[in-house]
Amino acid sequence: MGFDPVKVNCVVMRGLNEDEILDFVDSTRDRNIDVRFIEYMPFDGNKWNTKKMVPFSEMLEIIRAKYPNFQRIPDAPNDTSKGFKVDGFKGQVGFITSMSENFCGSCNRLRMTADGNLKVCLFGNTEISLRDSLRQGIQEYELKNLIEAAVKRKKPRHAGMTNLPSMKNRPMILIGG
Repeated sequence: MGFDPVKVNCVVMRGLNEDEILDFVDSTRDRNIDVRFIEYMPFDGNKWNTKKMVPFSEMLEIIRAKYPNFQRIPDAPNDTSKGFKVDGFKGQVGFITSMSENFCGSCNRLRMTADGNLKVCLFGNTEISLRDSLRQGIQEYELKNLIEAAVKRKKPRHAGMTNLPSMKNRPMILIGG
């Protein structure tokens, strides 16, 4: 396919698929894939319930019960995923711990929505319409300044598990990612 490794993202939800965690880890035995477990997060329309969230620490316990040699591996700067590997397996496993151990301070991700808005934080409800600016003929240096100003307003951390569910934000399907 030309992708090496292939990243497989899996949002883990209690009562839905947490019993498949070990199956996903096992899939890295003979395949150079990067399985990334994502903590369930609150977005409009996803019926958020804190009881459905399986935190990173619990996923780690499940995996280490079968694979005590499940070890942390070095991450690249600004990685949003905490990398791990079972000794002798071809692939690796990552955890995106947005809810239990946020990484906002080192996150350098920007998202462009399908309708042309720039989001500097997945959980932020502030968006800048680059589409409208481009349609109005904004100059390249003005576009750069607009993006730079948005990035500089990025908060050092998100609102937290107790506040995020009450904040208005697009459904993930409309954000993209």
